[in-house]
Amino acid sequence: MNEDVSKVVLAYSGGLDTTVAIKWFIEQDIEVITMTAEIGQGIDLEDVERRAYESGASKHYGLNLIEEFVSDYISPAIQANALYEGEYPISSALSRPLISAKLVEIAEREGADAVAHGCTSKGNDQVRFDITVRALNPDLKVIAPTRIWRWTRQQELRYAMSRGLKIPESHSKYSIDQNLWGRSIEGGPLEDPWEEPPEDAFEWTVNPIKAPDEPQYITLSFEKGIPVAMDGEEMPLSDLIVKLNKLAGNHGVGRIDHMESRIIGFKSREVYEAPAAMVILKAHKDLEKFILSRRELQFKEIADREWTNLVYEGLWGDPLRESLQRMISDMNRYVSGDVRVKLYKGSIAVVGRRSRYAAYSVEVAGYDEGWYPTDEEARGFIQTWGLHTLMARAARRVV
Repeated sequence: MNEDVSKVVLAYSGGLDTTVAIKWFIEQDIEVITMTAEIGQGIDLEDVERRAYESGASKHYGLNLIEEFVSDYISPAIQANALYEGEYPISSALSRPLISAKLVEIAEREGADAVAHGCTSKGNDQVRFDITVRALNPDLKVIAPTRIWRWTRQQELRYAMSRGLKIPESHSKYSIDQNLWGRSIEGGPLEDPWEEPPEDAFEWTVNPIKAPDEPQYITLSFEKGIPVAMDGEEMPLSDLIVKLNKLAGNHGVGRIDHMESRIIGFKSREVYEAPAAMVILKAHKDLEKFILSRRELQFKEIADREWTNLVYEGLWGDPLRESLQRMISDMNRYVSGDVRVKLYKGSIAVVGRRSRYAAYSVEVAGYDEGWYPTDEEARGFIQTWGLHTLMARAARRVV
């Protein structure tokens, strides 16, 4: 431990790692100020504050950041169709730059020497916290006690019990991180990639086998790529996500079992629940396909992937991420309309879409009537379109 540190601001979740960290810092003669961010995980901020003080914190900040999280982080992720490796809606990754920014603000206000988090040396989040904090204030030290201990979860639990620390029962079996956009579950029986995740790992979704036998149809309305209404009822995006998490989760929608390529170089079996995220992202991407031109779509897929990778990799502050986000937002300026979605026993199907900006025209695309090129027009187009290929093939036959 660095002897220059006398006061630290700890990102406190109330779980195993950060509760143990409070006691450990105190035993190193370091004052601990805790900060808890409510970003839709449904925690009781007063209860977390009580547990922070019981564990030894000298001061606690409980911040409700839901609206800021939705407007500044989730909304851009929707516009970017953000699914890391096509599976993970980067729910945890999105929250880390926001939490880091608040840690820095409090550290500067309280005159702390350092900030701290509960990430392990194997995890992605250590990268996200460390880089973002250093980008915002290079003078602050970043401490990750679990990287120093190198304890297993069982060793942490023994330490907690020996100090009389109270740990939520759910956190003794799995490592849980959740917010409005998704819930991640790691550890325990999930570490065997051959075994199906046990039902007790899930909280937001019913087993698809037990989901209703009748499908449910919903209509999501978008303005500039952001959902603004569900089934004709306008509501704040935060409320829409809460409502859709429950509705889609009741149909078994949103379970993700994913072999993920971590930042630091190895594969990890990750299990997620993200009912609202998966429905919204699928609907948004379908609406883009309805509105944007082919070349816009092809290029935006590249931009979306790079934006998502940067966020996943902890590089929220990278200038490229900021530039890509401006472009992605601009490309969403016409992505307005309605998407009809069918939810049924764990599946999501887009079954309808409409928009005043639709690039689709039945007068052009319809087979029963409407525009048809003449034979001469069709042959001329085909000849010109394939000319590069035909010339290359001819040249190689000569050689």
